[in-house]
Amino acid sequence: MTASEPRYLHMQEKGVAPRAASNPLLTSPILPTLTRLSLPNMVAMVAGASVAIAETIYVGFLGTASLAGMAMVFPMVMLQQMMSAGAIGGGISSAISRALGSGDEARARALAAHAAVIGLVAGLGFTALYLLLGPAIYRALGGRGEALAEALAYSNVVFSGALAIWFTNTFASVIRAGGNMRLPSVTLLVGSAAQVVLGGGLGLGLFSLPRLGMTGIALGQLASFVGATLFLLWFLTSGRARVPLSFRGVTFRWSLFSDILKVGALACLSSFQTVLTILILTRLVAEFGTEALAGYGIGTRLEFLLIPITFAIGVACVPMVGMAVGAGNLARARRIAWTAGTMAAGIMGTIGLAGALAPGVWASLFTSDPAVLHSAATYLRWCGPAYAFFGLGLCLYFCSQGAGKVLGPVLAGTLRLAVVAAGGGYLASIDAEPWTMFALVAIAMVIYGVATALAVRAAAWGRPA
Repeated sequence: MTASEPRYLHMQEKGVAPRAASNPLLTSPILPTLTRLSLPNMVAMVAGASVAIAETIYVGFLGTASLAGMAMVFPMVMLQQMMSAGAIGGGISSAISRALGSGDEARARALAAHAAVIGLVAGLGFTALYLLLGPAIYRALGGRGEALAEALAYSNVVFSGALAIWFTNTFASVIRAGGNMRLPSVTLLVGSAAQVVLGGGLGLGLFSLPRLGMTGIALGQLASFVGATLFLLWFLTSGRARVPLSFRGVTFRWSLFSDILKVGALACLSSFQTVLTILILTRLVAEFGTEALAGYGIGTRLEFLLIPITFAIGVACVPMVGMAVGAGNLARARRIAWTAGTMAAGIMGTIGLAGALAPGVWASLFTSDPAVLHSAATYLRWCGPAYAFFGLGLCLYFCSQGAGKVLGPVLAGTLRLAVVAAGGGYLASIDAEPWTMFALVAIAMVIYGVATALAVRAAAWGRPA
């Protein structure tokens, strides 16, 4: 127990929050503050999405087997990023920001040390999992021959450095918890640029570097995350951070690990459900033919481009909501949530509606095949208007992380998964028209958004000061 923890627990029992140090996240106007915090995140996350596109281009130059290998590894890499940055990372920011909001600086510093241990264990766990079981996992996904060899060439290098990815996102979450969004965003932006240059150079033999193929592309990612980890670690231990990282005088306690994991571990289930939903949808749409699958892929590219925007707003919400809850200002916490949810729904909905009204503008960027264009247009006409509900649900999920109450949003994701799996299986079994599957996807998005909003409205986010 830290020196200040008895005081914190005593005041919580009395229903009184300790007076927090002056912090603009507790007092500044909500919308301008939310916008200011979200913009750096948007830049960094769009850059991260651009890296995925660049890597796909590089891999395309290496051949079909390399593309097939990347297709098997990418969902695993995406799952790790979602867990380390969004799920566990959200749990870290939530716990630390709630401690800061309550005025308990010692607890916040102790939580930062506990977060580093969680990042260490998770990183080593991912390394062990994919180095030992990677071949079996990729075979289960259909990997054979040269495609399997290419998948392992990439996977073995990337997951050997899983610790760097977990530490980067862990340290970034600690820094964000204090309201500093700019430094982690700039770090990730520079890291993304380095990854593009190093991955392309080592993968394709550019800039007089050796041509290492999939191994080289993976080394580019590994090197960029190692650099980001070292820089963020320096910042956290240099005395410049709002919540410094130090193990001096820290007594490790399960109650502090639990404060992070009760949000982060449960949120990991949401990350897993998201990846599983994508895999199930891809498999089900494939039953309707190549054109339907290609059109679905083009449509979802717009969706994946918009998700970083909602993610950026949501990440900014975690410390804002967390500090308000920690300070006992529940009314402000809920105003932040509904303001952010409305912002995300408005942005996603506007772009989605534009895609529904003029689907050819987007789809024609990727193909000129009339059948594929028709399929993509059908997808966007059905799903475009539903993007608003998806943005609302995803943003409110992050707000719930800040409040430390994620069960409702996670169950909303479970409901979406069940609708897609059950409804999609039925439609495929009766050889329904492709548009019915796209309509089901839209309905599932609406259900997810509405269910998440109802869960947030019903949840008790704590006791007012």
